Amino acid sequence: MSRRTTRRSLLLGATAALAAPTLLRAQETPRQYTAEQFGGVTGPTETRRNTASFQRIDWRDHFSSLGKATIVCDTSSRALHFWDATGNDYRLYPTSVPMTDELTRTGYTEIVRKKVGPTWTPTANMRARDPSLPEFMEAGPGNPLGTHAMYLSWPAYLIHGTHDTRKIGRRSSSGCIGLYNEKIAELFSITPIGTQVRLI
Repeated sequence: MSRRTTRRSLLLGATAALAAPTLLRAQETPRQYTAEQFGGVTGPTETRRNTASFQRIDWRDHFSSLGKATIVCDTSSRALHFWDATGNDYRLYPTSVPMTDELTRTGYTEIVRKKVGPTWTPTANMRARDPSLPEFMEAGPGNPLGTHAMYLSWPAYLIHGTHDTRKIGRRSSSGCIGLYNEKIAELFSITPIGTQVRLI
């Protein structure tokens, strides 16, 4: 074996040895990111696939004042932005968004009602698309509205939780904005009725 081959082998071996701990750390690191890493993103780690598209936005681009509180739902990046009345509490949540553009409503609305343990009544259009849907569903583990719901001034449009965590980060709803149950509970607790909302 030549001296050049030996030197190359040693260099390659040393490089591999240095890289191995990094690879092992990457494999062993828990699937969790801090809010600071994504500008305040909060949510379970299943949303890793779309956190790269999250961008911190400015409420002033959408409203003239913060009012009681402000929510902007970005259906493109599948994220909900929240600011309290002072602007000091800013939070960013991964969401599910409507399945199609036809089901997506954009514009200005507000939170008009809140409910823990919401019941669900599918709309006529939803039942036409899927006749297997029930006419009514009580609150509970099978309810697609999850544990908490905040109703918008637009009929049949809500910001709510979901028991199906696979939906978050995807185009998977019939028009509503969905959050992980633990995150809708958090948002529910800090969002007053009258909070201004914009869907973009």
